[in-house]
Amino acid sequence: MSDLNDIVAVGLDLKPATLLHAYANGVFPWPSPGLPLLWYCPQKRGILEFDRLHFSKRLRQYLKKSPWTFSVDRAFRAVMDGCSASAPGRTETWISDEMRDAYTALHQLGHAHSIEVWNGDRLVGGLYGVDTAGYFAGESMFHLEDNASKAAVLFAVALQKKVGRQWMDIQVISPHLEAMGAFEIPRAVFLKKLASAERALNFGSGIQPFRTEKEFLSYCDFCNVIE
Repeated sequence: MSDLNDIVAVGLDLKPATLLHAYANGVFPWPSPGLPLLWYCPQKRGILEFDRLHFSKRLRQYLKKSPWTFSVDRAFRAVMDGCSASAPGRTETWISDEMRDAYTALHQLGHAHSIEVWNGDRLVGGLYGVDTAGYFAGESMFHLEDNASKAAVLFAVALQKKVGRQWMDIQVISPHLEAMGAFEIPRAVFLKKLASAERALNFGSGIQPFRTEKEFLSYCDFCNVIE
């Protein structure tokens, strides 16, 4: 993001209360080297609506045969580390130690979650994000094996669909997510969707999506939700 109109605040801190207030208003931090902390609410916001989710028949067949298993919140810090190390075009400054500590604090309070993809006992992919005000904001993802980050997205979508959610925030669109059906909407439209999500949450649809009965799941445990 380079448009100054995407920036809505400068400075502040990364305490849990600050972050939760920001996300509840559609705002997220994105540090830049040599500058005070910048807070963004992009004019064009990337989202993934679940009824527009796309993944190929080839990928479905691959996942059904894959040895991978999936979990929630078993390795939050390791997922953040993976995202920092492997995300192309991003630097350690973006997911800095300060950012890791801030989101780990949110995670410990139950507001930030990680999705993990495992091959045996090896973490091969995942994503993390913030869940508050009735919506999930995906922050970053990584993979060490082909398709593992796509699989993490699919698992995150399945968890949210099971509790009746219809979309997730991806903040800034990428070719990777655009291929899965993500698209951009104007800031004003996004804020209306956010307000609707918060109203639904306040009227009793506050079931937590990032809880699973089983510690590990296979693709076939949730494929019927997304296929």
